[in-house]
Amino acid sequence: MSDREHASGRFLTGLAWVLLLLGLWLWGREVTDVRNGTSASATGDMAAVGRPPDAGLPPPAKPLGQALPQRVDIPDLGVRAPVVARGLDTEGAVDPPPFDQAGAVGWYAGGAQPGTRGAALLVGHVDTETRPAVFYKLSTLKPGETVRVVRDDGKVAEFTVDAVEVIRRDRFDARQAYGPRRAGRAELRLITCGGTFDRVSGGYTANVVVSAYLTGTGTGTGTGKGAGV
Repeated sequence: MSDREHASGRFLTGLAWVLLLLGLWLWGREVTDVRNGTSASATGDMAAVGRPPDAGLPPPAKPLGQALPQRVDIPDLGVRAPVVARGLDTEGAVDPPPFDQAGAVGWYAGGAQPGTRGAALLVGHVDTETRPAVFYKLSTLKPGETVRVVRDDGKVAEFTVDAVEVIRRDRFDARQAYGPRRAGRAELRLITCGGTFDRVSGGYTANVVVSAYLTGTGTGTGTGKGAGV
């Protein structure tokens, strides 16, 4: 497999599946008739980490005011990625970053801004036809590790990871995955495809959902809105 159209289809059947659920949930519609994923054991398949106890994690910080995200930094993964604002497509799903910007992170601009009260949503590719993409190592994050979001007000919203889950499609609950874990906190969700690639269905068997919450604020500068990679 080497053509661009197949690669694009592979992405849409994987990541866009979960984004479609999110789009429906955001519009207040029922999520029904969830398609079962076909699981398979293979080298590199990811197991769920689950949600660990909060012992040892820092207390939440007060939510920040509104500001647009410019860049996402995940030091433990070596990620330093521009953020592109995305909306919903004609089918009600969050429109992901263009496939030729597989190193960019998409932010759902119709939801919470990173650092403000509520759960902000960031989505990214796990891979392309030829190489790893921005969230290729997302499932290896661990509770207590840091995600930083550089904002256009000069502040850096610093989030602490408190849960890393790999959720099979037949067990996926959009409300549980995307809803705020605790009222009043500024939270973050980072999402990509996971599990194994099922050649029969043309998509991945699971989704990686990383949850984090605001624990501090720094200062920094962005790299420019919507920069390509």
